[in-house]
Amino acid sequence: MTQEHSKVAYQVMWNRLISVVEEQAQALVRTAFSTSVREAGDLSAGIYDTQGRMLAQAVTGTPGHVNAMADAVAHFIRRIGRQNLLEGDVYITNDPWEGTGHLHDITMVTPSFHKGVLVGFFACTAHIVDIGGRGFGADAQSVYEEGLYIPIMKFADKGEVDKTLVSIIRGNVREPDQLIGDIYALVTCNEIGHRRLIDMMEEFDLDHLDGIADFILDNSRRATIERIAALPQKSAEGEMTMDGFAKPITLKVKVSVEGDKIVSNFAGSSGLDKKGINCPLVYAKAYACYALKVAIAPEIPNNAASLAPFEIEAPENSIVNALHPAPVALRHIVGHFVPDAVFDAFDKIVPGLVPAEGAGCLCNFQVSLRPRTDAPAPENARRSEVLTFNSGGSGARPEHDGLNATAFPSGVMTMPIEATEHAGPVIIWRKELRPDSGGAGKTRGGLGQYMEVGAQEGHEFDIQAMFDRGDHPARGRRGGRNGANTTIVRSDGTKMHVKGKQFVPQGERVIMAFPGGAGYGAPSERPTELVKRDLARGYISTETAMDDYNLSEADIAEVEAAVARGDAI
Repeated sequence: MTQEHSKVAYQVMWNRLISVVEEQAQALVRTAFSTSVREAGDLSAGIYDTQGRMLAQAVTGTPGHVNAMADAVAHFIRRIGRQNLLEGDVYITNDPWEGTGHLHDITMVTPSFHKGVLVGFFACTAHIVDIGGRGFGADAQSVYEEGLYIPIMKFADKGEVDKTLVSIIRGNVREPDQLIGDIYALVTCNEIGHRRLIDMMEEFDLDHLDGIADFILDNSRRATIERIAALPQKSAEGEMTMDGFAKPITLKVKVSVEGDKIVSNFAGSSGLDKKGINCPLVYAKAYACYALKVAIAPEIPNNAASLAPFEIEAPENSIVNALHPAPVALRHIVGHFVPDAVFDAFDKIVPGLVPAEGAGCLCNFQVSLRPRTDAPAPENARRSEVLTFNSGGSGARPEHDGLNATAFPSGVMTMPIEATEHAGPVIIWRKELRPDSGGAGKTRGGLGQYMEVGAQEGHEFDIQAMFDRGDHPARGRRGGRNGANTTIVRSDGTKMHVKGKQFVPQGERVIMAFPGGAGYGAPSERPTELVKRDLARGYISTETAMDDYNLSEADIAEVEAAVARGDAI
């Protein structure tokens, strides 16, 4: 085989590996018990070489999981010991500092053997609805309160599942069947990846993955460094403030383009919070790398080498480098704002490339339902934990509007009402786009959502709010306007907090408005036809069309007439 043909064959194998891990991820979606995986895609899957370097990741999944999991397999190898890596083994952890950032993510790693020889590893992660403790939320003051901790250990030893571990897990969580089902789904996910890998190795007559690993990593590293070298070699600083728990927190970052690498240093960011919104460095690193990679090299596949040129630094026990035993359950809230902070700096290095700020963190809430306690409950009333993932709007891009109700940077999908209501006795009374929530601009910010949630007759519940942007809406870029902020209130008028566990009595509902993305560029530069289109679709009101975009009364009358006739605009 000539060297040229070898490169072609390796490229085919590389594409094949990406297909293998995508099938791995889809198997997890199909077999998972929890709706956060099946409906929202809060997962990751990947293949690694024998050194624990990530070679390929599934397209399905979140940057926080995948990029954090990129570092995890090396921890598994170190903790288990190479001499103890046996065919038929499966390893498990939810260690926030050696996994993906909090106890609610289970990471499974499976060594892959071919002809009796270790050739690599498969790993996958999924968010699980409950891990015991206080439940999913920011209320804990240490990681010990946040749930059951599973150190890196063997879930299965040469094919034999550790039944003692299974019993311990079942005895410490509120949804044992669901959690154990998810664990087995993760095991199966890795097994399917392994089978497809062996098929590929036999097809290409491979005894090991060393050659394809070198090809993938060398090409990815070189391509990424070329992109970095083409950038202005300079530094800039970015900063943003978010709600925090009881007080605002600030992210500060200095981004420096330095030849063959980009260094992001978070010195000056807020220190640890008393509540569980702290972010381990592994998770902050995942999203800082993601922000820069999508800005300069989005088409280069994610792997250890394409991520390596992005170096992340942060002071220990800052909000983005929380050390054990800091509470970290809602580390995603801070982590999801890291890209906006990085973009604030990077926009000063390469103007006109990155989007305006968006909603940032997911608009999650978890409902803990139980039979009402203020009066006799019906016999069919039951306890249930229902977690639902929702999104505000993403920020406007330099050439395109922001996406409505779309999670950026996490990429997690908004969950359908039917799936949420199927998970327990919860009722979603309202779920619709929020007009006027996207910031005005040459390109408009994406819209947030309205949601109204209650419980079936005979139930009361606690709601764990996991929101932000109540007091700090998404900021516009280059003349764009801010997006709308988050609001949350009980149906009896009681104001509620954007974070924390809060009681809702029988018959009451929680009314939420999720934030919109910010606009990009001056609103006066937005084409009139796009403003008329937004008005016709109900994305903006007549008042916004007139006040922010100076749309004339004649144009408004034209839009109203067209809508009445059913004409498209």
